[in-house]
Amino acid sequence: MDRFQVIPAAYVVLRRGDEVLLLLRADTGYMDGYWAVPAGHVEKDESVLAAAIREVREEVGVEIDPADLLPLTAMHRTGGNGRPIDERVDFFFTTTRWRGEPRLMEPGKAAGLGWYSLDNLPDPVVPHEARVLAGVRSGGLPAIIAQGFSPDSP
Repeated sequence: MDRFQVIPAAYVVLRRGDEVLLLLRADTGYMDGYWAVPAGHVEKDESVLAAAIREVREEVGVEIDPADLLPLTAMHRTGGNGRPIDERVDFFFTTTRWRGEPRLMEPGKAAGLGWYSLDNLPDPVVPHEARVLAGVRSGGLPAIIAQGFSPDSP
C-alpha cells in the first residue's frame, strides 16, 4: 500500500516595518497574476531552513542567516481533489534582517516586486498566503493551520 505523501514548501515573509516584500507571479503555470512572498519547494536532502534561504536568494537576491528566520506557522493544505501535487505542508518564516537589496532575480517567473503595507496589500494575493499575511497583520497566527479539509476536521 502506498503511503500518503505531501509536498513541503518554504515561505519567507520579509518585513520592513509594517511592509512585506511581494512578487507578482508570471509564466509559472501556478497562480500567475497573483502576488506572493518568496517561496518554493523543499528539495531532496534539503532542510526546510536551507530551502527558505535558497529560495529567497534565488528569487530576490538577498542572503539570510538561518538564525534570523523566525517561524510564523505551518499550514497543512489540500486541494481536495486527490491529486498528489495538491497535498501540501507549507512552512512560513519571517525575518527583518538580510544582506543585500531585494531585486527581481527571476524575470521569467515574476513580473514585479514591491514593498506593500500589511494594511494595503495588492490584489490578488495567493489565497493561502493572504491568510497568513492577515494573521501577521493582526499579530496572531496559530502554530498550525489546516486549509481545504472538510469543516468537520479540526
